[in-house]
Amino acid sequence: MSGASGTPYAAAVLRALLDAGESVDLVVSRASRLTLKDETGISFRDAHWQSDLREWLSRGADGKPGTFSVDIDAVRHWSAGDLAAGPSSGSYPTKGMLIVPASTASVAGVALGLSKDLLQRAASVTLKEGRKLIVAVRETPLNGQTLRHLVTLDDAGATVVPASPAFYAGATHIQDLVDFVAGRVLDAAGVPHRLYRRWQGELGGGAHRDG
Repeated sequence: MSGASGTPYAAAVLRALLDAGESVDLVVSRASRLTLKDETGISFRDAHWQSDLREWLSRGADGKPGTFSVDIDAVRHWSAGDLAAGPSSGSYPTKGMLIVPASTASVAGVALGLSKDLLQRAASVTLKEGRKLIVAVRETPLNGQTLRHLVTLDDAGATVVPASPAFYAGATHIQDLVDFVAGRVLDAAGVPHRLYRRWQGELGGGAHRDG
């Protein structure tokens, strides 16, 4: 999780991964902690990460507490500054890596092969090991430099998933729009979920009419 706006996307992806029975290695960058504090009021602290994570994941995209019930026993948290952490090595077994949301700074760092923190190092390891790297970039507009970095990541084997909600699934709540993006991230990762209504080839399925 990097420092871009979009913490509800990360929460939705985490909940869905856990619902699918996946184990999660969680890395929360220093910049993303500031974003989380700004968008939710929650301070993510290494010493209290379990209670902070439970509080965050229990909230809906509208910020309402107690919206979701979440079991975080399958989550292992690694400090962003811990470059000796498990995910920093290719011998540490993982299926892949999701950066949600992905800031332009994290995109640049990974594209350039930097390892200034565990998030960037783990992403570089993921690419060199030929594992899935899903980058949910959240920025607008995108300048030429960032676009070139995204092409570099695509060329290296990563999948770029812009955090762009669609409306054909019949969204009626902010959570529906968040879940659509989270669902597309999980689709790219090959993780089953039921976060949004899939396109069935029939027009008008997502329409809402009065009366």
